[in-house]
Amino acid sequence: MNSHTTRQYRFLVLIGVVISFTSLTGHAQTPSAHNERLSSFLHLTANPSLSTEELKTITVFEKAAKSVAYITNTAVRRDIWSLNTFEVPQGSGSGFIWNTQGHIVTNYHVVYSADSIQVVLDDQSTHNARVIGVDPDHDLAVLHIKASKKQLHPLDIGNSQNLRVGQHVLAIGNPFGLDHTLTTGVVSALGRSIKSVNNRTIEGAIQTDAAINPGNSGGPLLNSSGKLIGINTQIMSPSGAFAGIGFAVPVGIVKRIVPQLIQYGKVIRPGLGISLIPDSIASRWGITGIVIARIQPDSAAAKAGLKSLEELRSGRIRLGDIITSIDDEKVRNYDDLATILDRHKVGDRIKLGVRRNKKERTLQIRLQAVN
Repeated sequence: MNSHTTRQYRFLVLIGVVISFTSLTGHAQTPSAHNERLSSFLHLTANPSLSTEELKTITVFEKAAKSVAYITNTAVRRDIWSLNTFEVPQGSGSGFIWNTQGHIVTNYHVVYSADSIQVVLDDQSTHNARVIGVDPDHDLAVLHIKASKKQLHPLDIGNSQNLRVGQHVLAIGNPFGLDHTLTTGVVSALGRSIKSVNNRTIEGAIQTDAAINPGNSGGPLLNSSGKLIGINTQIMSPSGAFAGIGFAVPVGIVKRIVPQLIQYGKVIRPGLGISLIPDSIASRWGITGIVIARIQPDSAAAKAGLKSLEELRSGRIRLGDIITSIDDEKVRNYDDLATILDRHKVGDRIKLGVRRNKKERTLQIRLQAVN
């Protein structure tokens, strides 16, 4: 390659990097932000050994790392002899900044049963955090800290609808307490079903081979443009360390749940207004389906004419309705019911299949808000 061709090649590489850098920064920047990014860009391009792909990854990491937080939680214990109380470290994990109001998103299991929580930001400032809301069913929690807007850099939110197996992903977190650790990989599978901490099924989980280790929980999984596509939540490993398979809660669920946790402190779920017989008892009775135990007055179930079980004077139990399907999809236990309802929102109409006195029937019912 002669000197003229070499200059042309370097110029084309530089143009490609500029285009990639511009696409990553998105909308117009303030002068200070522009100068900061330009300085970083010039520093990167001064190293001729970096490829265009490496430059892009570095840029994504340096921007996203400002949004990632290190979370530690402690529990209060009492000495049985002196009765003095003391705090003991209980666990640590990762999280990320959701907005400039100080909301931090993480996994529920990162803050579970904590008596005090601290959040360390990118600038190494430490903040006491309080729990705003939790959703154990999807292993999500929202914390709040008091910090200036200059310290809070919200992560860019993407979507998980058009993900493809094989596309590049980046995971940022604090594995083993090592802050700002980047691992890269690909989406290795989609649509996985995993269990949350309360044994509920989380559907549509993202499987990745980007290394996820203890301490990564609650950290962001990003696409190659630096946008959030999931929250790293668990691994599959016989040893407890990363073995090539990690899972993330898809951002589609996160975007639906987090605003509710911020506004209400809980998830407003669609439901029927019923209480159920535990699956273990229904199984003991040889019943496949959901046995309705009680129906709330003026609930959607009551308006639809559903019937609960009743206790006779003799002490025997007379069964009422048994839910067997929703929109022609079989319902065998509570987890099936909750998983299907999770796809709906309050006000949706569903087709409910029930069995009463060994006869099958179908009812139309509008879902109501339940706690």
